[in-house]
Amino acid sequence: MRVLVVEDEKKLAESLRVGLRQEGFVVDVCNDGVSGLWSATENTFDAIVLDIMLPRLNGYDVLKEIRRRRIWTPVLMLTAKDGDYDQTDAFDLGADDYLTKPFSFIVLVARLRALIRRGTPERPNVVSVGTLRLDPAKRRVHRGEHEITLTAREYGLLSYLMRHAGDIVTKGEILDNVWDSSFDGSENVVEVYISYLRKKIDIPFGLHTLLTVRGMGYRLTPDQSGDEVSPRLAGSASLG
Repeated sequence: MRVLVVEDEKKLAESLRVGLRQEGFVVDVCNDGVSGLWSATENTFDAIVLDIMLPRLNGYDVLKEIRRRRIWTPVLMLTAKDGDYDQTDAFDLGADDYLTKPFSFIVLVARLRALIRRGTPERPNVVSVGTLRLDPAKRRVHRGEHEITLTAREYGLLSYLMRHAGDIVTKGEILDNVWDSSFDGSENVVEVYISYLRKKIDIPFGLHTLLTVRGMGYRLTPDQSGDEVSPRLAGSASLG
């Protein structure tokens, strides 16, 4: 789940980045309204956390322009402005939720997840590729009847691959959608996490569904039989 945070208080913005990452989100941060508007219109996000009192362009105007451009990403307004008219203005302009400062972080996370579920009804509740199933609401992954335990980054990578099952995705595309814009490391980190995933979703079941397409990228395919599968290694699918 990729979230854009538009917040000019840099300490708060960084705190949100760190906290949301720990909850499994991919987080982009902008510190003013102009850059926030550009990011919201040039990239795809599952939700936007938008402050109202922003330099260069206030949150109301950012929201108004986003909706004018027919971008329907769920928006949660996060602000110190707690008046009834402030909230009414935000909802009238197309906000989906409103949270005032100071706020509870766990409430923010719960509201973001609720917005993402409600705001993307076209996505299936459970994503399936062959016998591999991913439940975004519960954040659980199964191969057949066997549950697979993943780290937050592994889960994000698998979710992206499953939503693009059958397609070849490049390392750059994976970095753009599973890591965040501040990542400045090597693309080789993708290879490392692809290896981690194979050890959890394929190898224990004697399968080879996560393919490397030499010189191009990676492709996730259904297991050929589509039949029930069982772990073939000692231990369980949650090992690794």
